[in-house]
Amino acid sequence: MRIAIPLADGRLAQHFGHCEQFALIDADPDTGKILSRENVTPPPHEPGLLPRWLGEKKVNVILAGGMGQRALMLFDAQGIEVVTGTPAEEPETLVAAFLAQSLETGQNACDH
Repeated sequence: MRIAIPLADGRLAQHFGHCEQFALIDADPDTGKILSRENVTPPPHEPGLLPRWLGEKKVNVILAGGMGQRALMLFDAQGIEVVTGTPAEEPETLVAAFLAQSLETGQNACDH
């Protein structure tokens, strides 16, 4: 399983489309273990690009603070699960909680 987390200052970025980097974390959902992490810089922001780009990177799940409805639909079309309302924590902490099914999420932080 590959999980993508948008980053700003090493933590989850609340504004998904304009993050500095993405943490791509490979994890084993059966054991709940993190296998590897790679930080990648996204291409310049343009509508509709990130769903395709992350799909090409074999991402299965995105943990995000907020995301607009159009982006949610585009990720769904790529077969990528999106979890919104994720708090601004360090990626490994978020992935461990997600794998343990104990990730506490709030409202989708996006208003468009």
